[in-house]
Amino acid sequence: MPLDHAETLAGLDHQDANSIVKAFAANTAFRAAEWEELTTEENPFRRPVRPDDLAWLDYSKPMPSAKALKLSALLGHRMLRNVYDSGLLYLPPTDGDAAATDGAAFYSDRNRILSALAQPILEQHLFTLLDGERKPLGSADPEALKREVREYHRQRQAETGRAFAAALSTKDRKASATFVMLQLSAYLPAAKAAAGRAALGEYDVTHPGGRTYLLDEYRTWAGLHDSYRSLLDGASLKPTAAAYWQLYLGTSLARGNHLHWLSHNREKYPEFLGALVHHKIDEAATAARYAEVFEDGLGLRSGLFDHFGIDSEDHLDVLVDRLLAPLHRTFGAEVVERFHNGFADARWFASLWDDDLAQQLAWADDIPAHQDKAERINKYIQDNDITVDLDTFVESNEETSTTHVHNEHRLVMVERGQMHFWNNVTHKIDLAEGDKVLIPVSRLHGSTVLSGECTYHQPIIPEEMYQRF
Repeated sequence: MPLDHAETLAGLDHQDANSIVKAFAANTAFRAAEWEELTTEENPFRRPVRPDDLAWLDYSKPMPSAKALKLSALLGHRMLRNVYDSGLLYLPPTDGDAAATDGAAFYSDRNRILSALAQPILEQHLFTLLDGERKPLGSADPEALKREVREYHRQRQAETGRAFAAALSTKDRKASATFVMLQLSAYLPAAKAAAGRAALGEYDVTHPGGRTYLLDEYRTWAGLHDSYRSLLDGASLKPTAAAYWQLYLGTSLARGNHLHWLSHNREKYPEFLGALVHHKIDEAATAARYAEVFEDGLGLRSGLFDHFGIDSEDHLDVLVDRLLAPLHRTFGAEVVERFHNGFADARWFASLWDDDLAQQLAWADDIPAHQDKAERINKYIQDNDITVDLDTFVESNEETSTTHVHNEHRLVMVERGQMHFWNNVTHKIDLAEGDKVLIPVSRLHGSTVLSGECTYHQPIIPEEMYQRF
């Protein structure tokens, strides 16, 4: 066994962060998806990452916020969720060879070693941007913090976000509601697991009541499993962890990863508590909207969302006092700032997610319009003899493109053959010779070749040209 560990470490270039990330992503459980793996409902360990893309992505330095919806963020958050989840227990719903093989790789010593090495690299890449995005509280007074929390609570009660409005205004409400449920499944269990992780330890003398609050948070969630499962069942979805891995938005993974980051790195306890308060406000603000979307699109009524609420602003004040005051008495003003940082950063991720989900729902609901735009853009390019960058792919039967996003606007133009194009579990889109579709920057999608061979092109569309159409 020591020899195996030595070989794992000997094969790495410890001066090259990307070498470590690539080695971690080379785990067989994270290999690129195959045609039958749109969903992995019987295998919680099968989590495609698109490791081939790591050849040109750079994880050695912080990611700017302008790239928070682009490919390095999506793949980075996929990898980081795998890091965090490898420290939690998952069991497949049935006994099968695929889950056994991938589970052995997921929980292997090699994966534990590489997870430990990759984790700080991925965290630096994905979370450093928060330092430049948050607005400082401007005061070390806990009362100032409570005022900001109350104000944000009022705002969220009045404005729950664009994503729910988008879901309720689409033509295919069933597809939209299903996709929203997939995002909930990517975020909510992770948020609760992070609270459970944060509860572990012995710190009651310094923070009386903190551990019991976190344990209660996790225990309540565990007690709601049947309600959560019945909600998914009503949408013909399975509760297996990562069952719909390829259709989780990067921002849905990011929101859970943020809480995991703060709970896993134990020195960030005050920041975690601030992020947790945001989570409670977000739960209360969105519960009725989730329920509305699922009833409207799927005909489902669930009691799950009845458990998410904040009774009053007084209750919110009591919660902040309970979590902050003991630490403030011991450690002083710094704790107020750190608590606020966690709260503000969770708020930033929630806003990013809302915008991302709203855009994804609108695009996925209007593919025919984006096929028409693709035809018009291509004609404009041809008529004006415009040269644009172009990628060409020749793929064989059943070759599958793991879901991904592009860092620029692209057309998909099928020259020869047939393919399935997909962005949801509810349906696939047939593309054949001559068909085209416009994929805006950062929109999640994948494809599978249906014919013996398929040749297709992806012209890259400059922003100015995209805006014309």
